[in-house]
Amino acid sequence: MDGLVAEAGSALLPALHLPCLPQHFYRAASSHEHKLSFKKSKEVCLSYVQDAILQKQWKRAAEFLTFYIESIEKDYSIEYMGPSEIIWRVGTEILCNHSHGSIGEFNSFMEQMKTLGVKRYLKVCLEHAFHLLCNGLVDEAYQNLSLAESWRFGEQTTAQDKEMKLVQAYRGLLDYYSWSKQKNTLLEYEKEGLEDSSVEREMHSCFRKAAMSLKEIIKIPGVWDLFVKSYVDLLEFYGDHQEAREVLSEYAYNSKFPSNPNAHVYFYQFLKRHGASKKSLISALKILHDIVPSHELMIDFNIMLQKSKKRKKRRLGLEVIFAALDYAGTKENVKAWSCLARQVKQIVISEKHLDWIKEEWNSRKDWWPAFHFSRYSAKRNWQENESLTYEKALVAGVLLGKDCKYFKYVSHQGCKAQVKRFRTLKKFVNRHGPVCLRISGL
Repeated sequence: MDGLVAEAGSALLPALHLPCLPQHFYRAASSHEHKLSFKKSKEVCLSYVQDAILQKQWKRAAEFLTFYIESIEKDYSIEYMGPSEIIWRVGTEILCNHSHGSIGEFNSFMEQMKTLGVKRYLKVCLEHAFHLLCNGLVDEAYQNLSLAESWRFGEQTTAQDKEMKLVQAYRGLLDYYSWSKQKNTLLEYEKEGLEDSSVEREMHSCFRKAAMSLKEIIKIPGVWDLFVKSYVDLLEFYGDHQEAREVLSEYAYNSKFPSNPNAHVYFYQFLKRHGASKKSLISALKILHDIVPSHELMIDFNIMLQKSKKRKKRRLGLEVIFAALDYAGTKENVKAWSCLARQVKQIVISEKHLDWIKEEWNSRKDWWPAFHFSRYSAKRNWQENESLTYEKALVAGVLLGKDCKYFKYVSHQGCKAQVKRFRTLKKFVNRHGPVCLRISGL
């Protein structure tokens, strides 16, 4: 064990001079004092490592970690301090960021870390594979995961069983990657009128291995977006749409799984791809709206609801688009403002359901003017995006009347520039002034 820890030190960097260490790191001490001093020195040294890492001083961090490892080697027979996980995590961080670090050094370090603790062997293997993938070494990562998959030591605990499933899942993900490459090759051959049975066999082999591993991991409650998407892609390619739908439905609606907006997005996109009914699409987006009212799909949701003949759905559509614009992420989204402007304009012209607008506006009239309709916003929007400015000005004119700062500035600039639609906009707000006053409550 002592030798392995020493090797871990040499894997980081050669021994370096540490002029900045305090004197108590070096002075002689009695046996009892030595134990206390070692514990204190270890804690101080780790705090220096942490400080260096936070400041991205990777060379300095490596020096202190080297000293830490050497200290443990000298005192390991006196008192075991459980340092291997610290060495693994800190050493990995340093090697990943050190300017002189190489993939060879990293591989050597990780192989040594795998022998320092049986309980974390699979975690180290996973991290090793991730690093290899980040460096484009897909085949090496696959080999690493395959070796980890065949690893056994004593009775497998519940935690190790989950980690093993994760190892298998990532190996399955790489099988999916290989399948996808083979599929694209095969499609290219088909375009050129060529055939290659070996490519097809390899593709089907990758499919079987990937499907088996991916299917297992997504049974465990968790967030498995990448695995689910890959598995569904496999199923759809081979025409198993029913199984794909069941997988996505389970992932989105099973209460054992954590709430995950992406699960509902994937299910909606699947339904849309396969021509599902408007009712099914609306149902899927309604749940997404409840979870993430600012999601970009809320624009599609609003458009669908506006087209409905049912009053209740059109009312929901107005609620959806107002809610979406409550968030900074959609503050300058032209499509979102266009949706709101279109529906508001329709209501004002018909003078039906003005109460819908009033209900939405009442909870926003204290903060939307500053958030959306300030003079500063008007100037900036006018300079950057004329279409956005037009849609917002229409909404501002209806909600706040013709004296609204945003509307006044934009309509003035638009008429000054002789842009026809801004003259039309000004006339619309003036013509429907009494209706706008009823909505604004002024």
